[in-house]
This record gives sequence, C-alpha cells and structure tokens, in this order.
Amino acid sequence: MAATLREILLAPDVEPAVGDDCYQLIGQELADKSGVSGTALKLAYKTVETFMPGHVEFMVRKLLPDLVDQLDPFWADFRTSGGAEFGDYLTKRGDEVAEALLTVTDAQAAASGRPTVIRAYKSVRGNAGKHITAALPRVGAVVQKYAG
Repeated sequence: MAATLREILLAPDVEPAVGDDCYQLIGQELADKSGVSGTALKLAYKTVETFMPGHVEFMVRKLLPDLVDQLDPFWADFRTSGGAEFGDYLTKRGDEVAEALLTVTDAQAAASGRPTVIRAYKSVRGNAGKHITAALPRVGAVVQKYAG
C-alpha cells in the first residue's frame, strides 16, 4: 500500500523543508499578483506581518498537517490516474481543490480570536479560491518534489 501524503510530507526529516518551500511559495505567489485583488492580498499580508511578525510562517507550519490531509485524496487519485504533473492534475480540479484547502484556513480564521487577523483574512477570502487555483501548479510541484 502506498504511503499517504501525511506519512511522506510530515516525516520528521522532511516536514521542515516542506514548510520552508510552502512559505517561499506564498512569497512567489504574492510577487506574481497585480491589480486590485493583488494589491488587497499584499496589503493583508503586510498588515499581518507588521502586527505579528513571523505569523504567516508560523501558520504555514501549523496548518501544514491539515492542508496535507486535504490534498491526500487528490494525490491518491493522481497516482492511480498515471498523470505526469501533480500541479496539472490539481489545476484541472481547481475549484474543488481550492475549496478543500479553504476549509482549513476558514476554520483557523474562525478560531483565531485575533481581530486583526480575522479582518485581514475576511478582506481576501472572497478571491481566495482564484488565488489558490493560481498557486496549484506550484503546490503540486512542492508535493511532487517530496512525494513524487
């Protein structure tokens, strides 16, 4: 039986590198953003980093297990489908994958109790699905780097 993404990506010797790559992925995605929604996203990010330095990286590492669990069924299906690039597979199921991942961040935002974080999250939540979908090629590449 094939290992789950949790077993692969969250192994003690692998998880720190996966977390680093995911944090870097956020920076890459932000750098690519433009327009009104991109500006709003960058402002929300800067607000959180200004008021709570290191919070985004902390949250990446905290949410990683739940995000990996949400990606695992997609990974399992990808492995049986014989596709070459997990990012392409995720992109073809963009809305479904984005909503699965947003269940994790929605739950975290609701539980945070931090008004600044909640306001920043709510300001970008409406467009979050499209931003996540845009990031799926990079997400797939990170997963495949370690699990592929």
